[in-house]
Amino acid sequence: MDEPTEPTEPTEPTEPTPRDPAQTPDAAVEVPIRTLLAADSPRTVQVDEAHAQALAHSDRTLPPLLVHRPTMRIIDGTHRLRAAVLRGRDTVGVTYFDGSAEDAFVISVEANISHGLPLTQAERSAAALRILRSHPDWSDRGIARRTGLAARTVATLRRREAPGPEPPGRVGQDGRIRPADPVRGREAAARLLAGHPTASLRQIAREAGIAPSTVRDVRRRIGEGADPVPAAQRRSADTPAPAPPPVPPRGRGQPLPALVTSLCKDPLLRLSDAGRLLLRMLDLQVSGLRQWERIVAAIPPYRVETAAAAAAQCAQDWQELSDELRRRASAHTPA
Repeated sequence: MDEPTEPTEPTEPTEPTPRDPAQTPDAAVEVPIRTLLAADSPRTVQVDEAHAQALAHSDRTLPPLLVHRPTMRIIDGTHRLRAAVLRGRDTVGVTYFDGSAEDAFVISVEANISHGLPLTQAERSAAALRILRSHPDWSDRGIARRTGLAARTVATLRRREAPGPEPPGRVGQDGRIRPADPVRGREAAARLLAGHPTASLRQIAREAGIAPSTVRDVRRRIGEGADPVPAAQRRSADTPAPAPPPVPPRGRGQPLPALVTSLCKDPLLRLSDAGRLLLRMLDLQVSGLRQWERIVAAIPPYRVETAAAAAAQCAQDWQELSDELRRRASAHTPA
């Protein structure tokens, strides 16, 4: 799945992605060449001897190597190291990176696609797969930028080659978290809105892992009686719309109060004006059933016929509503 296509306003900031040493370089220091370990490189062939020879015979001063301080493993500069050896040097200038080995590999990949000999497609794909496994919460576009691949290529690798638990969100290139599955995020927001109708947009957004603007759209769609997830998003995620549990007809299982209680739990009904109207009508019906004897006793004899006619008309109207709902249910039932 490609990076989520939610609009929009990001949620809470997260930890920054690996520092690019080129942006804030440490002072270079000279270290003995024998203390350095071979690079954990994305390249299949570690050293291109012809390229190293060309560097060794050039007159220019070569930039310092980038080294992972905890392991003394080269991150960037294998060919420069080989050139220093060919020049007869015993020491070489280095700058240090102090992060994790996983982040050091990411920086190595970024360095190899930005300068020097280009990585092959197979090498970039292998690097992307390794980053997917070490940083599963990074977005497809973020990994694509670091490896020189297309975001869709990274998405395909994630889906086919790096299966595992899907993190609730992914870190975008701006360092913000966005939901890995926008459909689930919207559905979670709908449930939260139903349970906490007075909660702020930002509070719902934090709990659902989506942007406040998306929560606002979910609330608007529910208020209009629509699915909180746009049809295009459901199609792209290949996720069927949530269907209500089958309700057995009255007389074949649940009594009316239980049916009404079940309907009252549905967020789409509770958050739309028409849905709330239906729930109030049904609740009034349940309350009336409990007080039939009092209602009958309260009607004056000269109003009994009129009340009976009104009740019959209500029964007919309810039957028409029931028939229409059943027709709608049949239309949405797969053959």
